[in-house]
Formats: sequence, structure tokens, C-alpha cells
Amino acid sequence: MKHLLLILVLGLQTFGFAQKIKKSQPLRVGVVGLVHGHVHWILNNEKKSNIEIVGIVEPNEELAKRLTKQYGLSMDIVFDSIEEMVKETQPEAVNAFNSTFDHLETVRFCAPRGIHVMVEKPLAVSWEHAKEMIALAKKHNIHLLTNYETTWYGSNQKAYDLIHNDNAIGTMRKLTFHTGHFGPKEIGCDKEFLEWLTDPKLNGGGALMDFGCYGANITTWLMKGEAPIAVTATVQQMKPEIYPKVEDDATIILTYPGTEVVIQASWNWPHHVKDMEVFGANGYIKCLNSSDMMIMTNEKVGSSPAMASPREPGFNDPFALFKKVVHEGYEIEKYGLSSLENAEMVSKILNAAKKSSEQGKTISWEELYP
Repeated sequence: MKHLLLILVLGLQTFGFAQKIKKSQPLRVGVVGLVHGHVHWILNNEKKSNIEIVGIVEPNEELAKRLTKQYGLSMDIVFDSIEEMVKETQPEAVNAFNSTFDHLETVRFCAPRGIHVMVEKPLAVSWEHAKEMIALAKKHNIHLLTNYETTWYGSNQKAYDLIHNDNAIGTMRKLTFHTGHFGPKEIGCDKEFLEWLTDPKLNGGGALMDFGCYGANITTWLMKGEAPIAVTATVQQMKPEIYPKVEDDATIILTYPGTEVVIQASWNWPHHVKDMEVFGANGYIKCLNSSDMMIMTNEKVGSSPAMASPREPGFNDPFALFKKVVHEGYEIEKYGLSSLENAEMVSKILNAAKKSSEQGKTISWEELYP
């Protein structure tokens, strides 16, 4: 009996030591695709210690040479296919920076092999793709995260805390989001990014998918996973000469019992904008950007500016969080901003919004998702 206890103790000590070593090591990741404009985020992240890029999948040799040179990476880790990259480098996880349409194929390959996946927003090009991706992740027990830029905004986190922990503004009545810029071509997106971002098949749409997902993501978090009872959306093509295949402007209205959400997503803003306003029964919170805020908890007192602190280490960028999830067993809260449950709800909302804009009517949630 003593021998068995000794073996058990030694085993636990060894496991604990191994876990400490794992926590201190960077997460070995493969980058699948270089055609997403956000890929610079991860390529530049090599300067930090939370990840190690062990392989890159990009069949476009000119693009691969350009970006590896820019970030001081070797072409020796670039492969034409995910099959080659995984065979040669054995990554623990992959970050997908391919088209949204190609997210499904990435998960189809990685999930059965136990490789965790983080995709750029939104999760999928359609609800049909999302359902299959979710099923694969659950069947093969992999982590499937979705990265939104606004997840890392200290202002949004402070707003959540004020609303749910401090009850600072009372019951939420109206949420409004303005997200977008003056257009992907106008701001100088690379041609490889533009080719799929403005393709209705590869992106699932235009501004509605590109920027509508932010408001749906944050709303789902603030509403703690509650589904809307109805979705209404309108889209416009204000610049058909530039974006002939997709809408460049979208407005999505989500109706909840006692709360209304208005998401304005556009490639026609005169500036870069990702802001949020939450109006409660007693006051409001306005997140002007990642840190600047305006808060009013009592009209007699008036509003005052506030500055949100940056998010704490480990929760301040997507790759740090990915490492915590894979290496440390950190569990993202249900309907948290990067969670699979949230991504599923976002896919449903965007699907309903597209159907509403196509049919020219409000879509009942229960009828669409009985």
C-alpha cells in the first residue's frame, strides 16, 4: 500500500512539474493563411513569448515572401498546404487567417487530429458552416475560439463590470453600436484581403458580416447569452462602383424583451469607429474607443469622462488567451467574448439578419430556430 501511495505522489509531482514547464513554454502554433489583413497581429506577436510560430500555410509564394521578409521569419516554415505544415511541424494549435469560407475546412482538418483552432471574426461564413464547425469541435474535444479586436478593449470590460457587477445604470434598455470605416479599398487593404472580403461567397456578404458581427458578439456577452425574439436588418450599396457584389452598409435591429439593440455596420463612415453606447433605466455608458468612456449614473449629477485600464496580462491579446486555454486549462465563461457559445449565437444573428434584408421583413427567432 505504501508503494502505491509513493507511486501516486511521485506521479502527481511529475504531472505538476510537467504542467509548470508547459506553462512556461510558448504555445506552438501554425498560421493557416496570410490573406487576412489581421494576420499582421500574429506575425508581429513573435516578439512576445506566449506563442511560437512553427509553420505557415500559404500557397501564394509572393505573398509569403513579402510577409516573412517584413517580419523576419524564414520561408523554411512556409508550406503550400495544411497537411504538409502539420506533418512537418506538429503544432498544438492553429490560428486561421484565411477567408471566412475556409474556416470550415480548417476545422475539418484540425479537429479530428486534436489541434485547437482560433479563427478571426466571425466564426463562419454561414449558419450551415457554423453548425458543422461547432459539431466537430465538440465531437473531437478541441477548443474553437473566435477573435474579435474589441474583446481586448478595456472600455468594454469596464462597461460590463459597471452594468453587471455594480448595477450602475439599471436595467439595459438600448444598446447602439457604430462599427466600420470608410471602406476596405479606401483604407488600403492588401489586394489579397480585398479579393475575398468583397466576395459574397468567401465572406458571406460585405459590411454586414465584416462589422455587424462586433455588435452581435458584445450584445450576446452583455445579455449573457439570451437570444433576441426578433431580428430586422436593412442593407444598402452606396458605392456599387467599388463594391459591386456586396452591401457596403447595414443596420441590424435586435429585439429583446425590454431591450433594443441597434448595430450600424458600414464601409461608409468618415472615420474608423468601433464604439458602443448602453442606455439603462438610470444612466448610460459610452465606450468611445478601447479606453475612453463617458459615464452617467444620475442625470442630476451629469456625465463624466472616464479612462478604462488596459486588460490584465493573459487577457489582453488573443494569443495570450489562446495559450492560457490550451496550456493552463483556462475555461472561458459561457457566452464570453471568445467562447464557442457566443460565436454560435453571433452566427445565428447574422444568418437572421441576412434573411431579413433579403426578404424585407422582420424575422422571428422562434420561427427560424424552433
